[in-house]
Amino acid sequence: MAQKNGISHLRQEYAQHTLSEETVETNPISQFRKWFDEALKAEIKEPNAMALGTCGADHQPSVRIVLLKNLDDKGFVFFSNYNSDKGKDLAYNPKAALTILWLGLERQVRIEGNAEKVSAEESDEYFNSRPFGSRLGAWSSPQSQEISKQELLESEESCKEKFTDENNVPRPPHWGGYRVIPHYFEFWQGRSSRLHDRLVYKKTDEGSWEIERLYP
Repeated sequence: MAQKNGISHLRQEYAQHTLSEETVETNPISQFRKWFDEALKAEIKEPNAMALGTCGADHQPSVRIVLLKNLDDKGFVFFSNYNSDKGKDLAYNPKAALTILWLGLERQVRIEGNAEKVSAEESDEYFNSRPFGSRLGAWSSPQSQEISKQELLESEESCKEKFTDENNVPRPPHWGGYRVIPHYFEFWQGRSSRLHDRLVYKKTDEGSWEIERLYP
């Protein structure tokens, strides 16, 4: 018999908001911006944190948290090491999925699309806006590769000796941005009795968006 304080007894009722076809934006990126602004106003911690799902040559799905760093009419931008596991996955298979959870507002957004590298100019602009330590980290960390703590510290020290001018750290050629260009959105709003609102946007062949409601 499951204990009363066990995992199976964890339960939370949701009742803050509703989501209807009559009130949402016709464009899902506009709807996302609306929800994102509300997450900012609600002071949700790390509102731009999103789970990125990829699948590479081994067909093993992999998920990790990345940070949304730009949003435009084309899609959702994050930055990473191109030689990382996620970079290798996307080089083999550009299909990607994103999930963003704003638990304080009882909301979740799921996004599916194809990822492509952003321009060198866009990557340079963001890289140059990063703190000095973060720019050094892009050089010193061979992301996803096996390394000892001592080796990492030595690599960091070597980069500090190489780049002594904080204003003159070039972007590594193996580091830059990806833009996930969406063709599918699901906006999820928690509701009481687990009768959650789930509205889906699907992109048509003509480039417009169709809205559907799913069973919770």
